[in-house]
Amino acid sequence: MADDFSKAVQDGLKLSKRIYFGKDRAVAPPKPETSMVKSTNYLPTAPMVYAVISDPKIVDNPDMPSYQPHVHGRCDPAALIPLQMNGIELQVDCYLDTAFITVTGSWRVHCVMGSRSCDCLIAVPMGKQGSILGVEVGVTRKSYCTQLVVMSDNKDMEKAALAEHGGFLKPNIFTLSIPQIDGGSNLSIKISWSQKILYSNGQFSLNVPFIFPESVTPAGKKISKNEKIQINVNAGDGTELLCKTISHPLKKVRRHAGKLGFLYESEVLSWSTTDFSFSYSVSSSHIFGGVLLQSAPVHDFDQREMFCIYLFPGDLQSRKVFRKDIVFVIDISGSMKGKLLDDTKNALSAALSKLNPEDSFNIIAFNGDTSLFSTSMELASKDAVERAIGWINFNFIVGDGTNISSPLNMAIKMLSGTRGSVPIIFLVTDGTVEDERHICDLMKKYLKDKESLSPRIYTFGIGSFCNHHFLRMLAVMSRGHYDAALDVDLIENQMQKLFSKASSTILANLTLDIFDDLDEFEVYPSHIPDLSSESPLILSGRYKGNFPETFKAKGVLADLSSFLIDVKTQKEKDIPLDRVSAKEQIEILTAQAWLSENKQLEQKVSKLSLQTGFMSEYTHMAILEIDEEKKDKKSTGVKEAQKKSNSHYVVDPQGRRMIILQNLGVGFGNLTATA
Repeated sequence: MADDFSKAVQDGLKLSKRIYFGKDRAVAPPKPETSMVKSTNYLPTAPMVYAVISDPKIVDNPDMPSYQPHVHGRCDPAALIPLQMNGIELQVDCYLDTAFITVTGSWRVHCVMGSRSCDCLIAVPMGKQGSILGVEVGVTRKSYCTQLVVMSDNKDMEKAALAEHGGFLKPNIFTLSIPQIDGGSNLSIKISWSQKILYSNGQFSLNVPFIFPESVTPAGKKISKNEKIQINVNAGDGTELLCKTISHPLKKVRRHAGKLGFLYESEVLSWSTTDFSFSYSVSSSHIFGGVLLQSAPVHDFDQREMFCIYLFPGDLQSRKVFRKDIVFVIDISGSMKGKLLDDTKNALSAALSKLNPEDSFNIIAFNGDTSLFSTSMELASKDAVERAIGWINFNFIVGDGTNISSPLNMAIKMLSGTRGSVPIIFLVTDGTVEDERHICDLMKKYLKDKESLSPRIYTFGIGSFCNHHFLRMLAVMSRGHYDAALDVDLIENQMQKLFSKASSTILANLTLDIFDDLDEFEVYPSHIPDLSSESPLILSGRYKGNFPETFKAKGVLADLSSFLIDVKTQKEKDIPLDRVSAKEQIEILTAQAWLSENKQLEQKVSKLSLQTGFMSEYTHMAILEIDEEKKDKKSTGVKEAQKKSNSHYVVDPQGRRMIILQNLGVGFGNLTATA
């Protein structure tokens, strides 16, 4: 799919050579993009808009028609010509570990005759764990905006949902098609998404794709090109924030306790050629935290009070981490053949090499059968690690079947006698199995054991065939963590990051002494994970009752001594807590709804999705068309809209036309594809 897109852009750039801009042109005809030639693809590296060209005869300058040689045939598949961009504005709002990105820009259909029209494709590359929140498009006489809809009761809407209207080109690149825009039109577009702010070594860092190819530079000396970037940081803790690095020449415009603001605006000769990156630290050498309280918004379906509890590990480099007893449980079924298994082997070998000599480990490889590296846990000596890597290279041979239950049970038993360490099961799979709910029930029973530190399950899902909600449920119930590589090119990198998080636990068995005093509460995740030096710990939820001004957080440190700090609460007006916590709440509730097969939980997820704009398994994205000329004319209501609708449209209760996108969730696994 990504390769087809790259080929379509390549064809579009060749086709754009037909366009004559006159002698006044300030920019040379499109050349191969140097940044893209290196990567051998034409995937977007910033928000982009393309003209979708099926008929090459319509390609021409809408302002200056020129003699064009006749072109026979059609472009099948359609070519994509990058539209010229007249202005771009990037606004970034950072709250705790989440950034909300808004890009507002102006593009022109510079490559289609004024008497003809074409579809326009919007492409949005996003950063880590990006989640598209909305797109608004304004064009002459019409506007379009996305909204989320619940599909369960409408068969016509289900039939109308087609992949060609939009979706994910790759897991981090969202596309959306806007129908039939006239040549020469200007499009004003606003795109919103969220993404995770990465944390490492006491430092937060954000990267927003913002590299524009040369082909989007307008052709003409008199066209002004305005570029604006604004970033606001609110860490919510009132402590010292230190800016570390910044990619563009921003000036500081605001600084308060726990808050920073930067701005840059300029007329430019060429658009940004580097991603926007920004890093900052919250200055503290010790574990610290706080609680943010907020009342529910007026139109919130859940009117209980909101809370957000955060714990930051601090930037003390010498902090001791827990000793590890870790069992790697690795899928070597037939679907893992080739690159998937090679990258998994590389990541596993790298993880083994990073174990400390006092750590212990074992490896279980599974398909329909299981293979063990050793009958018991082995200390991670240099010799044992070398033998393990040799065993991996010799024994990781794909076979039929996928049996997750048996190796998980074996891993639990191997870790049952561990003391003074964090027992970890590191599960990697790309498949779905039939007994997933049974596996969760079994693990729940095992994890009720009153051991001082019960096994943490770190789950890593590869691709779209596995049930990511099952893997998330296993992680949540065991105080572990879940991650995934939906893009197979990211397997090695993402798996190593998850292992780093598993390897850097500094505070375990965390408890908070507030919940017993509240009249009612709901917290996500319900089992509090360990605190790692590689990421902050953030809990969110709802409550009724009186939240105390201070409370105690207790836990166990790596030297097995007790940890205790007083955590203060504060009322917070400037951070939208409902939206900051929405993505994780939706994901955890979806996993719970899947496990319990509870329709009420599914409805709760749908409501939360519709209210916050975050996608879910139970909602679809739709493109709503608004005819500005008819908006105020009540006479042209439902009847006319229905009359004009076609197979691409459905009509909402107000008579407006909507294009329905296929479901954008990861789904609940694919047994057939796994087999």
